[in-house]
Amino acid sequence: MQHSDTIVALATASGSGAIAVIRLSGNLAITFVDDHFRSVSKKKLSQQSTHTIHLGHIIDNERELDEVLVSVFKNPNSYTGEDVVEISCHGSTFIQQEIIQLFLRRGCRMANPGEFTLRAFLNGKLDLSQAEAVADLIASDSAASHQVAMQQMRGGFSSEISSLRQELMNFASLIELELDFSEEDVEFADRSQFKELLDRIIFVLKRLIDSFAVGNVIKNGVPVAIVGEPNVGKSTLLNALLNEERAIVSDIAGTTRDTIEDEISIGGVSFRFIDTAGIRETHDVVESIGIRKTFEKIDQAQVIVYLFEVQQAVRDSKYINVEIEKIKNKYPQKPLLIIGNKVDSLTDIEVLQIKNAINDMILISAKRGYGVELLTQSLLRLINTGALRNNETIVTNTRHYDALLKALEEIQKVKFGLESGLSGDLIAIDIRQALYHFGEITGEISNDDLLGNIFANFCIGK
Repeated sequence: MQHSDTIVALATASGSGAIAVIRLSGNLAITFVDDHFRSVSKKKLSQQSTHTIHLGHIIDNERELDEVLVSVFKNPNSYTGEDVVEISCHGSTFIQQEIIQLFLRRGCRMANPGEFTLRAFLNGKLDLSQAEAVADLIASDSAASHQVAMQQMRGGFSSEISSLRQELMNFASLIELELDFSEEDVEFADRSQFKELLDRIIFVLKRLIDSFAVGNVIKNGVPVAIVGEPNVGKSTLLNALLNEERAIVSDIAGTTRDTIEDEISIGGVSFRFIDTAGIRETHDVVESIGIRKTFEKIDQAQVIVYLFEVQQAVRDSKYINVEIEKIKNKYPQKPLLIIGNKVDSLTDIEVLQIKNAINDMILISAKRGYGVELLTQSLLRLINTGALRNNETIVTNTRHYDALLKALEEIQKVKFGLESGLSGDLIAIDIRQALYHFGEITGEISNDDLLGNIFANFCIGK
């Protein structure tokens, strides 16, 4: 992987806008820009201090391309650890391309996706988990996902892993030293302290592994399937949750024949609501396809909202309870919220009657918005965000999760070997494997293929 040349890319979103930022990084970044920047101060950028901004014009063979602001960041005090120049120009796509093409002709290379952050990692400005958090931060679309990404960028996760890795490495060194004096039968590593360390590592690893369930929800959102028979108000509920007319509402049963999806943020957590076709026996081919898709979406959902019409429950609560049991039996692992809709059509006596007949139910009127807030709060309670509120480390990255599982497996082998009286050379093998998986997370252990896979998911310019 070549990272000694000077790269250039558009750092802001592509397209027209008020301004655009073009970023260069590399040994010749300042030199290249100096050759085409005419500062109002008449000074060269190479003569300026780092972290300064300068007004002037970008010139191409005496042709003035734009009036710009140029920011200078000299190595090693820059994002990438190299000389970095950022050119803020007007946001015309023509101007952007003219400036980028100018520096490509001058000898720059177009940056690959995530190459600026990759260089930051290679130059020791970020560890690998922090670098991955940059992509998560850019992709964050809720308060919770933003908070987790910021926490990881500040190094909370990697510092915890690095600390454990260092302690384990110290003990590993002592055990390796014992192997050199095996004939003298001496012990340099205190076995009781080593066992305490292993117990602490196992506790931390299990906590981090368990946090992935919450972290995955925070990062990717919670898919919620709204299911029920036709014409019970599923589309009206979706519109009420989104506070807009997203789905067609009609008195005609079977109006929704395909799934409709949209997202909202509740308490900082993103929920993706899926309005599904009403479940019933039908000979309509199109509606049948919609019902089949309903069951596919229920399979994909993490939460099911079962909606029924309260008047039907007043007439036949046994039928509703049977339908609820069917869903519970078919999807026993999925949280289920039972919602009675059109409560505004009931008398007070009927409300009491239905509450006694159906357990753990929320009564709402989707049309009037009554009870919808109670529903959203119930959804939020299903998602354990306590760790987020307490600023605990939360794992959101599948690669980290996989490495933690493998590290835990190796640490448990080490503990078993220690308790079984295995020889130091066998224990050392398992310790080395655990250290390897710790290193995979922070980047002490990496290869070009791994880095290529990670940074390929970044946008160009970052």
